[in-house]
Amino acid sequence: MAKAKYHLLTGKPLTGEEAERIALVSLCVDDAELQEIALGIATDLASGSQSAIRWTKYALNNWLRSAGPIFDASTALEMLGFMSPDVREGLSSLIEKRPPNFNPDCPI
Repeated sequence: MAKAKYHLLTGKPLTGEEAERIALVSLCVDDAELQEIALGIATDLASGSQSAIRWTKYALNNWLRSAGPIFDASTALEMLGFMSPDVREGLSSLIEKRPPNFNPDCPI
């Protein structure tokens, strides 16, 4: 959570390797290996115990569903942020290659 919060709040870029190292993604592979690795994982899953895989997915999906209200609130708050004047200022500052001048008293 701390690393996710850091990157969400700072907007600092992150490589695929770093995302894998801090567990924000499951696996990072080179483009040339992607198809082979994806097919290998799919083959492993297809040849595994389907009941064990099904029940594991079911249990994990229940955990995700319980977080549904959190995701809904997060999405709503993010949309409010996208409508704020700070978005225009941030974009203008990027285009004009200058530091942004955000309004700390912005109501949205």
